[in-house]
Formats: sequence, structure tokens, C-alpha cells
Amino acid sequence: MRIEITEVGLRDGLQNEAEPFSTAQKLQLARMLIGAGVRRLEATSFVSPRAVPQMADAEAVIEGIEDLRDGVTVEALVANPRGGERAAAAGVDIWAAFISASETHSMANANAGVEEAFARLRPIPDMARAAGATMTATIVVAFDCPFEGQTPTDQVVRVAKWFDGIGVTTLKLGDTIGSASPSRVKAVVEAVRNELPDTELVLHFHNTRGMGLANVMAGIEVGVRRFESSIGGIGGCPFAPGATGNISTEDLVHLLHLEGHETGIELEPLIEAGRFVADVLGRPVPAALQSATPVGVLHEFDPSTRAKG
Repeated sequence: MRIEITEVGLRDGLQNEAEPFSTAQKLQLARMLIGAGVRRLEATSFVSPRAVPQMADAEAVIEGIEDLRDGVTVEALVANPRGGERAAAAGVDIWAAFISASETHSMANANAGVEEAFARLRPIPDMARAAGATMTATIVVAFDCPFEGQTPTDQVVRVAKWFDGIGVTTLKLGDTIGSASPSRVKAVVEAVRNELPDTELVLHFHNTRGMGLANVMAGIEVGVRRFESSIGGIGGCPFAPGATGNISTEDLVHLLHLEGHETGIELEPLIEAGRFVADVLGRPVPAALQSATPVGVLHEFDPSTRAKG
């Protein structure tokens, strides 16, 4: 089975990092990821640099990867019409808008309630189409909110139907604080699909509590074929207390290949890209395959290390 992966490290992975990741380093990482076979790349975010300083070089990143874009779909987060104007000028393929499913997180993330935040997004699909691009949307805290607890499934469905009403045909469900469990993933996916059977669903998991890859398998069981992940497992939401890294792209590819799925991504160069991220950040990254070898890699036996007695 073919599973599509959108690599989000350049945006969601880096947005929460305090230390700057230079434009040149971002472009080097993009080259490594694309060289490993990544064909869907969330490259940056067109938001205020005051709010997210790591994304201040959005235009420079898009321009810098222009020669790498053959066969590669480039996404960027677009938070409002002003961001849409910038994305159109830069020539981004897919504009990824977002909205919180809970009122409190929406106030923290967008400084507006859910309905007001959605109203701001209404012009963006038409702007994207006029620019020859496509809009997708992420429902943030689709499973649990750090302020309100479990997000009611009917609220997720309600927001999903709003997006359907403005022509959005691909919808991402975000496990922003890494609290979803496999049974909850299946329930939310099935609830949205029952109302919107023609909408493509994408799952975006964080690994805060170590359940991310189990949730991927649950998503596959209910027919999801696209997932988002971040190189090295870096990332987090600056407006969600306790949210830690995304599921790691190298760990995800490793699991999918072991389970017989195709991704089109080579594991070894992906692991090298994760090492590059760790070197630039100056600290270990969460990905398991940055401290363990892939399954099937054997070690030479050293007789001097065998047990005595």
C-alpha cells in the first residue's frame, strides 16, 4: 500500500525553536529531504515574524528551493489574507490554513474565537485558486485541548463542514498535544468521514506521550493514506502548553516499510538529515532512529564481550 508523507520539519518542526536556524541551513535540510525522496514538503509559514521569528525568511526559503521543486509539492502555512498575498507572490503550491476546534485554544493561537477565526479564512480559498494554488486546512486540537480537555467530536465535524462549505477538499486533523489514542483516532476519522465522504483526510500526530506511531497504524486501519511528520521528531505548538515534538519522519518511514507499505523515501539519507538537524540545534533530537539502528541492521560479534562463567 502506498502511504504519502508530508515532511513538516521546516515549518512545524522549527517554529518552536529558540535558536535561529539560518536560511542556508533550511535550504540544506530541504535538499537532504528531497534527496531522500520526500515529495511533499511543508516549507515555511507566511505569518508575522513578530509572532514566529523562525519563519521570518519565508520568501527566501521558497525562492531558495525553486530549483528543487520538480516533482515536489511545496506547502506553506497561510494564516490570513495578508499571508495569502505573500504566498501567491512566492508561488507556493498549497496553502495550509488552520483553525482551532476549541474556543480557548483559538484565543491563544489566533487571538479570536473559533467563528471569528474562521471568518478571517473565508477569502483564502478564492485567493489560492486565483493564484493557481490549492488550499488545505488543519483542524488544530482535533482530539484534545490543553485548556478545555477532550474536544467534542461534533465540534470537529462542525468545523470540518465549514471548510467543506468554502471548497476545501483536503482536511488535516491535528493531535496538537499528542494525547490521541488509537480508538479515539478511529472514532474522530469515522465521524468526519460519515459527514464528508469525499473529503481527503490527513492525520498530523505529535508524539508527546509516545502514542504517535500507534495512532498512524490506527489511521491506516480506517483508510487514511496521508500523514504528516517532522524530521528528527522536532516541533511543538508555541500556543499549546506541554506540546512536544511531532512524530519523527525517519521513525515513521521505518515503521511503514517494516509493515510492507511504500513511501518512496529512502531511510538512510533520511536518518542523515535527522543527524544534520541535531548537529545544527546542538542537542539530541527525539527520533528513535537517531540513537538506535533500523531493524535488520546486524552487529559483528566480538568474542571478547561474551559472558564469563
